[in-house]
Amino acid sequence: MKHERLEQKSFLDPVCGMAISFQTAATGSEYRGQRYYFCSEACREQFETDPERYVRAHQLDG
Repeated sequence: MKHERLEQKSFLDPVCGMAISFQTAATGSEYRGQRYYFCSEACREQFETDPERYVRAHQLDG
């Protein structure tokens, strides 16, 4: 599974929706076995205050 993530070219920051790459992501966080990447530390912190809110929104968009 880790190999698949490395091959993926971009991710959406679940907080702000910005497209980022694995190499340029400022930070990441894991929630319920899923890894999420963020454009900034501020987005990661916001995610971690209520991850379920962002996970639901992220799943509806994807």
